[in-house]
Amino acid sequence: MEIRTARPDEYAALGDLTVAAYLAVDPHGDLGHYADELRDVAGRAAASEVLVAVGPDGRLLGGVTYVPGPGSPAAEFSHPRGAGIRMLAVAPGAQGRGVGEALTRACIARAVARGRDRLVLHSTDWMGTAHRLYGRLGFVRDTALDWEPEPGLWLRGFRLDLDGGDGDGG
Repeated sequence: MEIRTARPDEYAALGDLTVAAYLAVDPHGDLGHYADELRDVAGRAAASEVLVAVGPDGRLLGGVTYVPGPGSPAAEFSHPRGAGIRMLAVAPGAQGRGVGEALTRACIARAVARGRDRLVLHSTDWMGTAHRLYGRLGFVRDTALDWEPEPGLWLRGFRLDLDGGDGDGG
């Protein structure tokens, strides 16, 4: 498996893959307007770095958005030396093969290489498999990062302090 920056000719397929992955774990089966945001890979790539996991056969296995800092329009954090992970998705047929871990590790490596001291992400309550992955990689739940973008939809905050950060939750 190769992890690399997504190419423009892959954006539509990655958008569809991301929607399929989210629908596979959404107990409501309806992403509403968020599906449009998940499909907008070009928009994310304009403000962040979109990475893909590609199999030996060239097939997309998953993708993730690495948010380089709090000034990015994709940022869901305010820590001045932080970075973020958004929209991690693994194709339903590729789950359980280490794709999500490889993509997350690639984001961690980017954050370290760029001198960031914290990596932040948000996840829904029903993404338990992802929560276990984040825990294995050293992320901790940070309730100070939780937020409710829509009534009844809570995004749970996780952070990875890359230099033993101050834990201020921001």
